[in-house]
Amino acid sequence: MDEVDDLPDEFDEDALDGPAAPDDSDEGDLPEEGDLVDDGPPVLPPVIVIVGRPNVGKSTLLNALVGSRIAIVEPTPGVTRDRVGVLCTLADRTCEVVDTGGVGIVDRQGLEGHVESQITAAVEVADVILFVVDAREGRTPLDERVALLLRPHSDRVMLIANKVESDRVEWNLGEFQTLGYGDPMRISAQEGLYLRDLEDTLALRLPAGPTTPVRMAPPDMRLAVVGRVNAGKSTLVNALVRAERMIVSEVPGTTRDSVDIRFERDGKRLTIIDTAGIRKERSVSGSVEFYAQRRAEKAMRRADVTLLVLDSSTDTARLDRQIAGYAAEQFHPIVIVANKWDLMSREGVKSRQYLAYLEEHLSGLPYAPIVFTSGVRGRNVEKVLEVAHRLFLQASTRVSTAEVNRVIERAYTLRKPRQRQGRIGRIYYGSQVSAHPPTFTLFVNDRYLFTNDYIRYLGNRFREDLPFPEVPIRIWLKNRERSPSKNKKND
Repeated sequence: MDEVDDLPDEFDEDALDGPAAPDDSDEGDLPEEGDLVDDGPPVLPPVIVIVGRPNVGKSTLLNALVGSRIAIVEPTPGVTRDRVGVLCTLADRTCEVVDTGGVGIVDRQGLEGHVESQITAAVEVADVILFVVDAREGRTPLDERVALLLRPHSDRVMLIANKVESDRVEWNLGEFQTLGYGDPMRISAQEGLYLRDLEDTLALRLPAGPTTPVRMAPPDMRLAVVGRVNAGKSTLVNALVRAERMIVSEVPGTTRDSVDIRFERDGKRLTIIDTAGIRKERSVSGSVEFYAQRRAEKAMRRADVTLLVLDSSTDTARLDRQIAGYAAEQFHPIVIVANKWDLMSREGVKSRQYLAYLEEHLSGLPYAPIVFTSGVRGRNVEKVLEVAHRLFLQASTRVSTAEVNRVIERAYTLRKPRQRQGRIGRIYYGSQVSAHPPTFTLFVNDRYLFTNDYIRYLGNRFREDLPFPEVPIRIWLKNRERSPSKNKKND
C-alpha cells in the first residue's frame, strides 16, 4: 500500500473550520493533462421530481418510468430517504427522474428533518413535479400537507392519482380536486396502466429544448463508494459533488438505496454511486437492508473504480477485509480512502503508522493507493478524484505483445513453477486481450501445473514492469493446442 504523493501527516488546523485551502506544496505533483478540474456549471437535462406522502408508490413510479428496478420498493413507509435520480428518455427527451422520501415520514432513526430537506432541495430545481396521491386511500391530512408544501411551485405541479387498477377506485378521484391542483391524472405504476398518457402530458409540460442524446452516453468514469456503515461515505460524496445530495447523519445505515449522482469536471461526465453501508450478514434485518446490501455489491461490479472508505478513527474489522476482498474479486481499481483523518491527526497519529497498521490488518491490496481525507472538512477530497482518474487511465492502458513476452521471460527466468508429479509448468507466450481490467492470456503446456501463488507472482511482476502499478491484473491460463505427434512427447 502506498500513500499518495506528499500527503501531510497532519491537517492544517486553521483550515479545519472551513473549505480546504489550496496546498502550494502539492502543486507540482498534480497531473498536467487530463485533470478533473471544475470548468463551470454543467448543462443539465430537464428534471422531473416525484413527491408525495409515504407509501403512495413513488419509487414504483420511478421504476416504471425508467424501465428498471432502480429504487427499492417495499410496503414500508420511509424506505426512500435520499434523492434517487436516474437519467432516462421520456417523451423523446433526455430527462432526470428523481424519487424523494415521503413527506411526513415518521422515521424510527429520527431522520425526518433530513428527508424533508432533501425533498425541498429537489423541488427547487425541478422542471416538473409529480405530486403522487393514493387513489385507494383517498385524500389524507398528509396529502394536504404536501399540497401546501408545493404551493409556491404550483405552476410546475402535476397531480397524479396512483393505484388506479379498477373503475371502483376511480370514484374517489374527485375529492383530490380540493388539494388545489385540478383533476388528478390516473395511473397504476404497479400495473403499468396509463403511463403512456402520463408521458404524453409530460412532453407538453417539459421546458422547450432539443433532444440531447449525448447526455445519455455512459459517463467517462463510474466511482462506487463502499464501506461499513457510518464510515462517512455520504459526507465524502457531498464533498466530491459539491452539493448536499446525500443525507448525512450519525445514525448508522442512513443510506438505503444505491444512489447514482452525475456531475462534471472539466467536461468529463462522472458518476458517483453512493451505496448503503455494508453490515455483517447477521446484522441485516428485513428485506429493505437485504436489498440495499445486494445493490451495494452490484454497484461495485458496475464501477470503473471502487473507493473503499475506512473510518480511520476506528479499528479495521473482518468486515472491512471482506469488503476489500469482494472489490478485489471484481478486478476493479481500488482507492483506499482513510476518512476522518482529522480526528487521528489531532491524536498525533502519523500517516506512516496507519499505513503499517493497514498492511498488517488489511492485506490483499498491496497495490492500492491510500488517500487520507476529512470529508466533513473537505480536506483532500479532490485528491480522491485525481487518484481515481489516474487508476482509471492505468486500467485503460494496452501494451504490445512483444512487451508482455519480455516481462514473462524475465519473470520465468527469475522464478519457475514448482514441479508437480515430475512435470514443470512452461509458458510459451502471452498477450493482453482486454482492458478494464487489464487482462492477459498466457499459453502454457498445462494450466494445472501453475499454482495460485505463482499466478499472483506473475501479476506482481506485470505491475512492476508494465504501466499498471496500482491496479489489479487478471491472468488467464490456456493450454496451447499441439499436434497429435507432439502430444506423445513429454514436456
